[in-house]
Amino acid sequence: QVQLVESGGGSVQSGGSLRLSCAVSTYSYSDYSMGWFRQAPGKERGGVATIDTAGSTTYADFVKGRFTISQDNAKNTVFLQMNNLKSEDTAMYYCAARFRGWGPLKSLAVSDFGYWGQGTQVTVSS
Repeated sequence: QVQLVESGGGSVQSGGSLRLSCAVSTYSYSDYSMGWFRQAPGKERGGVATIDTAGSTTYADFVKGRFTISQDNAKNTVFLQMNNLKSEDTAMYYCAARFRGWGPLKSLAVSDFGYWGQGTQVTVSS
C-alpha cells in the first residue's frame, strides 16, 4: 500500500513561488512513478508534472519553464517547485503515484495513477 501526504500549499501573490512536498510511505518507493495534479473549482483534475522511476520528467504545457518536479529517493519525497505563479494556477494540488508499468510512459492522465494524497491548496492572488 502507498500513502501520500502533501504539504507546502498556501497563498501567494502573482509572480511568487511555492514549493510543494509529498511524503510517500511505501516499502518500495523506487518502484513508483510520481505525479502532481491539480483541480480548480468547477474543473476536472488534470496533470501538472510527473517523474518516473528513472528520473525522467514530463510537464503539462502550461507549466513548462515555471514548475519543476524533483524527488529525493532517500527520503521518499517528491517536490514541485512552482515559480512565477499566476492566478490561473489557483487550485488544489494533489500528489499521486503509480506502480512501474502502469499505463504509458510520460502519462499525465489521472486514470493512470492509482494512489492519491488528500491535496494541498494553492491560491494565487493578482
